[in-house]
Amino acid sequence: MDFPNFKDQAFLKQHIVDTVNFYAPRCIDAETGGYINCFLDNGTICDKKTKHLVGQSRFIYIFSIAAMISDSSCYKQMAEWGLKFLQHQQWDPKNGGYYWVLKMLKVEDSSKQAYGHAFVLIAVATAYKAGISYAGGIIAEVYDILERHFWREQDGLYVDEISKDWQTVSSYRGQNANMHLCEAMLTAYEATGEARYLQRAYRIAYSVIFKLLPQSGYLIWEHYDEDWKIDWNYNKGNTKDEFRPYGYIFGHSIEWSKLLQRLEKHLYEPWMFPHAKLLFDQAVHKGIDYKNGGIFYSMAPAGEIIDSDKVYWVIAEAIGASALFAAKTDDPTYWEFYDQIFAYSWEFLIDQKRGGWYQMLNRNNQKYSNIKSPPPKTDYHPVTNCVTALRAFYDSDGVNKQA
Repeated sequence: MDFPNFKDQAFLKQHIVDTVNFYAPRCIDAETGGYINCFLDNGTICDKKTKHLVGQSRFIYIFSIAAMISDSSCYKQMAEWGLKFLQHQQWDPKNGGYYWVLKMLKVEDSSKQAYGHAFVLIAVATAYKAGISYAGGIIAEVYDILERHFWREQDGLYVDEISKDWQTVSSYRGQNANMHLCEAMLTAYEATGEARYLQRAYRIAYSVIFKLLPQSGYLIWEHYDEDWKIDWNYNKGNTKDEFRPYGYIFGHSIEWSKLLQRLEKHLYEPWMFPHAKLLFDQAVHKGIDYKNGGIFYSMAPAGEIIDSDKVYWVIAEAIGASALFAAKTDDPTYWEFYDQIFAYSWEFLIDQKRGGWYQMLNRNNQKYSNIKSPPPKTDYHPVTNCVTALRAFYDSDGVNKQA
């Protein structure tokens, strides 16, 4: 198979646009507002009713990114379309905060989730960078909600789930929401320059690396009790829970390796890059499928692979992280890995005819179904990691940093 130059600026931008165009404009819900979230491989709608907070927010993000790299004004308009729905329908007018799931315009799950609010913050900060000025005010509003209800100063981390009236806090604690909140705070800082967002990102990262990681070794565990002690049995066996999967999820350690490098660019401390390298190298060493390519999904505490599927977002995160390592170190190992993992994606995960990424493959790189994008997906991970590669390889003027 002939492969494109995966490091080329024009290729990366075009791949982002091609991916976004699988969804646009068919995802626009002209009947109830917001976006339709579920599509088959050929673009057929498979769920018109579900309005998931994560999916709605991720659409705003990918359209905002497309608006910044494209000459077309339609992407900015589509991002604004989602912002309007987010603020008028997904917002809880009585208690504040954002509902987790709607069915059409009816609230199906009224819980307030830190994970969801993280993606709202990522969405509005990116929309603000894309020139939607009123999104700037929403950044501070979401931050205040997170501070008031989810943040626990004594832990240096956020709680996960609270009832709609903010009265009942779940005992569950997880790294996944905190990981995306670190990402959200970095995004807010990069959009506004306000130091409080950078400091919050730092606190989260520091707590994860020095409070959570030592409990589990060289990879980050997912689940914890109220005292932030590992719960080895939470969701045991359920590796496919969308937001709380069981096991060592290789993609999350890879994702943290990317976030630590991103944080280091703004607030250097000597522990950041070594921990980023440790997490990435260990995840790749333990998770890579040397026979069929790609990276396995989940590993048990004892070290055996318990989920050998190849999930799109894990592979996408490996593209972004390896791009950062390659650009920073110029180590041929990372350059080679970047090309190989992108080539794997190009061959097996990317729909080159219609756009978009397939969601999941089995160990032998075969699809399970023709559902390309269930409600929360929206190909956020492929888009954001192509953006990561662009920023790693090229400066703001488009000049190759390695030239």
